[in-house]
Amino acid sequence: MVKLIAMYRQPEDKAAFDHHYTNVHLPLAKKMPGLQKIEITKVLGTPMGTDADYYIMAEMYFADEEALKASMSTPDGKAAAKDVMGFAGNIVYMMIGDVVEG
Repeated sequence: MVKLIAMYRQPEDKAAFDHHYTNVHLPLAKKMPGLQKIEITKVLGTPMGTDADYYIMAEMYFADEEALKASMSTPDGKAAAKDVMGFAGNIVYMMIGDVVEG
């Protein structure tokens, strides 16, 4: 299993970010074929009690890397990618990870 991880730094306008993310972006992302599970983590802070650099971490799970790449190349995958770059391109960092059971 692999996951696409999106780390969002603190947005300037959290209310506007939350509204777009919840009402526009997540519905687009959930249409991606092969998506098995999506987890959204709102970052509360650091263990030292300070503010974190990141606001949200999104993890999208797929069967394998081929399924992820295939999903991203579909119209639904391209729509989600275009949307994220439009509303959060300057604050998002994305990576792909291999899920390893601990």
